[in-house]
Amino acid sequence: IQPWKEVTKASDGSLLGDPGHTPLSKKEGVKWQRPRLSRQALMRCCLVKWILSSTAPQGSDSSDSELELSTVRHQPEGLDQLQAQTKFTKKELQSLYRGFKNECPTGLVDEDTFKLIYSQFFPQGDASTYAHFLFNAFDADGNGAIHFEDFVVGLSILLRGTVHEKLKWAFNLYDINKDGYITKEEMLAIMKSIYDMMGRHTYPILREDAPAEHVERFFQKMDRNKDGVVTIEEFLETCQKDENIMSSMQLFENVI
Repeated sequence: IQPWKEVTKASDGSLLGDPGHTPLSKKEGVKWQRPRLSRQALMRCCLVKWILSSTAPQGSDSSDSELELSTVRHQPEGLDQLQAQTKFTKKELQSLYRGFKNECPTGLVDEDTFKLIYSQFFPQGDASTYAHFLFNAFDADGNGAIHFEDFVVGLSILLRGTVHEKLKWAFNLYDINKDGYITKEEMLAIMKSIYDMMGRHTYPILREDAPAEHVERFFQKMDRNKDGVVTIEEFLETCQKDENIMSSMQLFENVI
């Protein structure tokens, strides 16, 4: 058994992805079609669920009808440009923007909002540290606030991007100080934050040293020249060639 599969099985699929899913590498040959924001996508993505919650009719069962809004009160400026930049349809962008403006009338999301979102979706753990790291990954210019445009471009990559685009986004999340390298300390900080948010409540119970063991396995595979850091080139090459990594990571589908 591959070590990464052991990690996946130990987490019962809830930490690093569902082992029953088809590895992303096997999906490359499938002709890409522009999917709708389906119920399945909504149930995977906390951020989408959050921004669409205010647009759902009272008593809604969170079905696809949430996205078929008969009236769209808000429309982002530069909608055509956003549609060209993302893999969302015009109607989806309008729906996302309506919910975004309802939840954030100022048009900006700050870090405290991210912490509130994730505390709601993961009440059994401490999501504050992971929310901090995730916010910084969305906040590309580091000014402490995320505009709708930045927000939706990030979501487009995470939900509908190519494998290469998703991996680059994942590398940026791990690279906490944005110096172009992932260190063991950075990787461990991210893994601990995910375990703190949800890992301690998986079945079977994960050991305290599980995050550190995961980091060691990660570096054994990724750090090809054994210099103690992982570059974007090492990260992309290893991930795309290793089916077990692609299958076990599932690129944060369960924790975005």
